[in-house]
Amino acid sequence: MPQNDLTSVSHAQTAATSPRPRKVPRILVLGGGSVGLYVARRLRRKLKKREAAIVVVDPRPYMTYAPFLPEAGAGSIDARDVVAPHRRALKGIDVLQGKVTAIEHGRKHVTITPEEGDAYEVSYDELVVGLGSVSRTLPIPGLAETAIGFKNVEEAIAVRNHVINRLDVASSTWDAELRTRMLTFTFVGGGFAGIEALAEIEDMARYATRQYDTISPEDLRFVMIEGTGRILPEVTEPMSLYALDTMKKRGIEFHLNTFLSSCEGGHVVTSTGVEFDSDTVVWTAGVRANPVIKEASDLPVDKMGRVAVTPTLQVVTEDGEIVEGAWAAGDCAAVPDVLNPGSFCPPNAQHAIRQAKRLADNIVARHKGGEPKDYEHKNVGVVASLGLYKGVAELFGWLKLRGPLAWLAHRGYHVMAMPTGNRKIRILIGWMGQFLMGRELVSLGSLHDPRNEFRAAAVPPKEKQKVVQTATTSAGK
Repeated sequence: MPQNDLTSVSHAQTAATSPRPRKVPRILVLGGGSVGLYVARRLRRKLKKREAAIVVVDPRPYMTYAPFLPEAGAGSIDARDVVAPHRRALKGIDVLQGKVTAIEHGRKHVTITPEEGDAYEVSYDELVVGLGSVSRTLPIPGLAETAIGFKNVEEAIAVRNHVINRLDVASSTWDAELRTRMLTFTFVGGGFAGIEALAEIEDMARYATRQYDTISPEDLRFVMIEGTGRILPEVTEPMSLYALDTMKKRGIEFHLNTFLSSCEGGHVVTSTGVEFDSDTVVWTAGVRANPVIKEASDLPVDKMGRVAVTPTLQVVTEDGEIVEGAWAAGDCAAVPDVLNPGSFCPPNAQHAIRQAKRLADNIVARHKGGEPKDYEHKNVGVVASLGLYKGVAELFGWLKLRGPLAWLAHRGYHVMAMPTGNRKIRILIGWMGQFLMGRELVSLGSLHDPRNEFRAAAVPPKEKQKVVQTATTSAGK
């Protein structure tokens, strides 16, 4: 770790017990995702170092741009290009790598547990909660042991490697039943995350069959299990039906108004009685606010475990009293939608990034004696990729696009939203490389356990007793 980072950690750890007041107020940002990264960057641009010290806490050393995970999983974008390294993106900002395990706003202290070493406390003057969300799972038999999520870049790459590995193994398998199981891929959850992940992975897998003499695209079975009566609830019903019909024509099997009942040992059982074997189960059935907010925090939360906030993104009690020095936004906050009274802003990147900018501006306003403003955002529309050159888009309330134009709108919007110019350029170069040279279809499954082969080859040490006996026998002779 660089010396300046060591200094930052040291200051953060000792600040809680230091009796001396700080020269400048400390703004502690919990989470380095869309909210945390954009809040911190905007604060740093508007507040000089002598006006505020900014500290970001996150267990990962990078921010993941979630809308690009399906393309990273399909190999359309290099996995490293969908993340923004904190050390590069957060210039002039202290970064602490660790997990937030307790929030005590009454004392203005946060407990941080690093990957190695003891937990420590950090004090602050103002708190920004942008801890995001985690996968929302259910107590389904076999789910924890069999399924994999699609919430971060590690999971997206693991799904890609696993799918290609199943093709590799199935191509040399003559057991028909086993082969069918290997070539059956199940996705659970028909929202944006699930549909885009399924569409991109299916597109990649069918393209990959060109490399196998013994596997045809028709041998692959892709299954979507969705608990409601439609997919893509974020778009209008006609667009949802168009996406459904388009994907059915590609041979994707849909089970709507259906729930996953069990997947023990890869044997999938649905609530409607459908049963089949599948080596691949991908869970994308929603998210929930980071549990530390409800379980280890004194901040007010709603019934869903989200931080309760006003339209100005200030934390508020059940009685409507503002909690001074506390702000929240993104997936972990119940942000009122002022344009749709009685509802809350959906947990997506479009809102998270815009909320982050408003939150930062409100903190700056308070620092300079001004008043915070409400977060108000009229939805510019939604875009969704359905695989290479395929997509749906609804923009500005009147423009509806399908196919290649919608796909271009999806790519254009998200590459512009990707933080740092470095990553924008890398993504564009990757797309051009794929267009000219095609997809790169190699499974690197050993990445997930790189020491496995070495462990198998390692010679076990001799037992001490046997060594002593051998030495004694040699001495007697």
